[in-house]
Amino acid sequence: MTANSALPFSSPENLWSDAHAAALDPAALLLYRSNLLGSDLTVTNFGGGNTSAKMREGDPLTGEPVDVLYVKGSGGDLGSMKLDGFSTLYLDKLLQLQRLYHGVEHEDEMVGWLPHCTFNLNPRAASIDTPLHMLLPFAHIDHVHPDAIIALAASSNGESATNAIYGDSVGWFGWRRPGFELGMRLKEYVESRPKLRGVMLAGHGIICWGDTSKQCYDNTIDLIARSAAYLNQRLAKAPAFGGKVVDPKAPQERGRIAASLMPRLRGMMVGDAPKIGYFTDDAETLEFVGSRDFAALAAMGTSCPDHFLRTKIAPLALDPARSDDDEYLRAAVDEYRQHYARYYARCAGPDDPAMRDANPVVVLLPGVGRCAFAADRTTARLAGEFYGNAINVMRESSGVSTYRGLPEQEAFDIEYWLLEEAKLQRMPKPKTLAGKVAAITGAAGGIGLATARRLLDEGACVVLCDIDREALKTAEQELHARYGTDVAAGVWADVADENALRNAAQKAKEEFGIAFSSRRRRAKRRAMGILNAKSKEQRVALYRDLLKVTKDTMAQASQVVEQLRTVKLGEVSQALLAEHGA
Repeated sequence: MTANSALPFSSPENLWSDAHAAALDPAALLLYRSNLLGSDLTVTNFGGGNTSAKMREGDPLTGEPVDVLYVKGSGGDLGSMKLDGFSTLYLDKLLQLQRLYHGVEHEDEMVGWLPHCTFNLNPRAASIDTPLHMLLPFAHIDHVHPDAIIALAASSNGESATNAIYGDSVGWFGWRRPGFELGMRLKEYVESRPKLRGVMLAGHGIICWGDTSKQCYDNTIDLIARSAAYLNQRLAKAPAFGGKVVDPKAPQERGRIAASLMPRLRGMMVGDAPKIGYFTDDAETLEFVGSRDFAALAAMGTSCPDHFLRTKIAPLALDPARSDDDEYLRAAVDEYRQHYARYYARCAGPDDPAMRDANPVVVLLPGVGRCAFAADRTTARLAGEFYGNAINVMRESSGVSTYRGLPEQEAFDIEYWLLEEAKLQRMPKPKTLAGKVAAITGAAGGIGLATARRLLDEGACVVLCDIDREALKTAEQELHARYGTDVAAGVWADVADENALRNAAQKAKEEFGIAFSSRRRRAKRRAMGILNAKSKEQRVALYRDLLKVTKDTMAQASQVVEQLRTVKLGEVSQALLAEHGA
């Protein structure tokens, strides 16, 4: 890569192991293939894509062999799913549904028939992409949305580029919303082209197949790799997005700006549920937000349903020269909400769900990076990653011709699709402390660590502070293993040191954007020292030290909390401060 070329796209690696696969039965082979595909972010993102296999199994009622479709169920993740993540359905009953289909206006009704085809009382709900897998005749099918494929699918010249890469082995199918109509029309398309090894679905992704799980996996990896190679050849010839006009700030400065910006934005987002922020300043984001075409492309919005269902259609783009101006930020957030309300009013029909949260999910700042906000940190991280996918798509589409987003009404119809609404309603309700963050001092000790576990059990995020570096590292590792890496962050801090306490608050801002809570462990250690002192002079000295630590620490914590009163996460901190007499 040179200064005059765009960042290259990563190509997937074929990780199939014949030795491992040799010991697996057909269902386990499908799971192995799915996990391989889902664990590679050059193939699919979290929760994206679906896989299937058609197998012969004994009917649990009659004992007779029947054809069964295994297909990734609704809401699952290919990379982490287990065998119970697949829906299992009688294939003959699925195919009979064609007689019940009366046209695209009855599309949503067809989903209601899928549970009637369930094999072996499997409770896993079938996804909206099930018709793609059941109607095509192939034994093994993959449907994925990698960036290198969406770049073609979202390009104004995508069809000719697809032909240049694959010749007549991969077809091009114009945009249709996922569902039964797409499955029916795609079946007809493939039947008329028997030499195809896959089909590019405009604005959506690729669907491809094989006679065995290994052949299907090999086919999927090869198709993605060939597209990535084609795009990289073109991206090397010119800078992305019209070239750079804003230089990235130094890494430490980017972190400082994000830590200052996120809490203020978060306090400006209206609604009952508090939000958690997630910041990233990866090279792809900095290239995009610092480019000449940034504002125009950001306004066009994302093109792939998998992306904008997580990110909203478009991000909030801010002026870096005014990021310290709260009045400007408040006006920008308010205008974003009004713009979203106008979008809803233009597109919504009488039967559509009520307007959802109008606050921005993704916020972009030239020279600094990307912030994402959601009800919990994992969702915020994933939303940011999905917008990162959208950036890759926009960059790579420019290597083909020009990027093309979905028409507004089409995007709305997917965002507010009743089937998507039903999926949202099936999600578990947020826990009591979802959206809250606490910074706990003495977090590596028994009481502090138990407090962290309790807060995490109730849905909060925690910043772990302790003076014992090794104990802090052990505590952080334990919580990461139990709760995941998104929800707990450790930072060394001596609570008698004002700078150390402020560093802990800064860490909370950078990681979560933010909250602050405290528990007296340092003072407790001083108190235990008094009890164990061997002389009157030692006891007096330790007592004076204890009073100083308690007084100084509470004063410092009070100052930090006062600075954070604009953030919606002060309740725990203020309650604890009141409890300790601050």
